[in-house]
Amino acid sequence: MDSLITAAARALAAGDPLSALKRVALRDDAPALALRGIAMAQLGDLVRATALLKSAARAFGRKEEVARARCVVAEAEIALVSRDLTWPAKALDAARATLEAHGDRINAAHARNVEVRRLLLIGRLDEAERMLATLDQAPLPPASRAAHELVVAGIAIRRLQTKAAREALTRARHAASEADIPALTAEVERTSLLLITPAARLIARGEERPLLLEEIEALPASGALVVDACRNIVRDERLAVPLATRPVLFALARALGEAWPGDVPRGTLIARAFRGKHADESHRARLRVEIGRLRAEIRTLADVKATKRGFALAPRRDCEIAVLVPPVEEQHPAVLAFLADGESWSSSALAIALGASPRTVQRALEQLAAAGKVQSYGRGRARRWMTPPVPGFPTILLLPGPLPGD
Repeated sequence: MDSLITAAARALAAGDPLSALKRVALRDDAPALALRGIAMAQLGDLVRATALLKSAARAFGRKEEVARARCVVAEAEIALVSRDLTWPAKALDAARATLEAHGDRINAAHARNVEVRRLLLIGRLDEAERMLATLDQAPLPPASRAAHELVVAGIAIRRLQTKAAREALTRARHAASEADIPALTAEVERTSLLLITPAARLIARGEERPLLLEEIEALPASGALVVDACRNIVRDERLAVPLATRPVLFALARALGEAWPGDVPRGTLIARAFRGKHADESHRARLRVEIGRLRAEIRTLADVKATKRGFALAPRRDCEIAVLVPPVEEQHPAVLAFLADGESWSSSALAIALGASPRTVQRALEQLAAAGKVQSYGRGRARRWMTPPVPGFPTILLLPGPLPGD
């Protein structure tokens, strides 16, 4: 490898893409194309970066397996950043295997880290943890160690394990400082903000207050019966009853939880659950049916008792009832939670991440766009959606992945 290629590679490793481009911008040999592609990725031109890396992979000969594998890993990372979740994960796995077979432990570990980040993004936390456990970070340079610890912190945050998240972020901060790459340090600090930003609101006995992730983590141990409007479940420290597929039942449970220890008039329940402005006999009959269904679903946690005005929630044990709600309640909050990361998403990528149908996601995006909350650019398959950060978003509770006890 000549001196210009070596110098450019060192500049990229230090997070200085402009210095790298000064050395290889006018060259079209395979190593220069690959380094130019990585430099353009660091500068944010992901389309040009992908094209350069594809050209580099073609330019490397058949015998240069390691170099081609490195190009595939870089392309996979660009696909992840650009939220192209349809990029073939098998190609990344094959590239990692090639790197491991040829003793390139650092780039193989980086490939594994990219795989784990993708799993984390789509909420497959168990798989991400299993894959992370196989990763030996001892040989990693500081920048890669920082990226590794950010993934560890991301999994811990999604599992509401705030102590583990803080420890991982402390290690990430030290590694980022050692790497001396400003963009990496900024990413660590942005992630750290999740621990000191209200992630939900708690409504209990008619009063409301914001909660940090650490307080949400401690909530099940408080003994309270929690109606969780972030995950649409009713839970205590022993049991969780999911109602995500029963929106009417959850709407009733939430209304009753917010009013506890008081009751809720029948007309109010009809309006909350059925969107009915005027209650007639058919609405009242349906309310009785749905209240019966709610009783059956949460019978081990609470009863729903009839009162003169309507209905009231009565826990089976002597405990408080609290309602956990998102910090900001918007239409289609899970879509906004993803878009608030500042990246541009395709509707198909959002559908994969949310586990929803593409048409459902497209309708949600169109409604949010009509309300001026998201915007798009491009056409057809190249169309991407994004939004400036919404105050109070993203909340980790709206992203996929199990909570403790699920």
